[in-house]
Amino acid sequence: MERISVLVSGLVQGVGYRYFTRARALELGLVGYAENLSDGRVEVIAEGERTNLEHLIHHLQQGSRGSRVQNLDVQWSQATGLKGFRTF
Repeated sequence: MERISVLVSGLVQGVGYRYFTRARALELGLVGYAENLSDGRVEVIAEGERTNLEHLIHHLQQGSRGSRVQNLDVQWSQATGLKGFRTF
């Protein structure tokens, strides 16, 4: 199991991006969370199988309807055992 920490920049707050992320993550069997940051970015932490995490990264780049993703900063590490997928 692996973990990604993703900082997503662009028009990603107020457009359903976190809920879009949660739906895609759950479809892929991933756990973690998506959180709005005070600087306008969204932080996504997800854990699971590498292939599924790669699929999530693709979805994050595409974004929700109404969003405009400018950049993804992705960091890989070992999973820590998160449960469920939450939004903050």
